[in-house]
Amino acid sequence: MYEEVEWIFPFENMVIGESFFIPTLKTSQMIYMIETGAKRVGVRIKAYVTSKDNHLGVRVWRVR
Repeated sequence: MYEEVEWIFPFENMVIGESFFIPTLKTSQMIYMIETGAKRVGVRIKAYVTSKDNHLGVRVWRVR
């Protein structure tokens, strides 16, 4: 019926300290996918549940 969305994260193009926000209601699943993707490409990140413009989501910072 519905196909799962394939996420492409911009880890390799990010500089240390840069961040992006993904609006989602499934925050724990999104953090898992983000951390798995970052580990796969060898990038260290921090991901937190937060809101932006009244939308719940996940903010991700590149830390190394």
